[in-house]
Amino acid sequence: MNIELNGRARHDVRTIAEAVAAVTEAERGIAVALNGEVVPRSEWDRPLADGDTVEVLTATQGG
Repeated sequence: MNIELNGRARHDVRTIAEAVAAVTEAERGIAVALNGEVVPRSEWDRPLADGDTVEVLTATQGG
């Protein structure tokens, strides 16, 4: 299966939760979009399909 994760091709990610784990170790301040639609954390166990685009964003602190 081929997906795009934060602009890069991936072949080893099967769920949204796996995509998040591949990008960050953070447990809070994370937002996920699947094919341009925000996905609530309660649905991160959703399987991905071939050709899906996943964007994982993390909040940062700063001043």
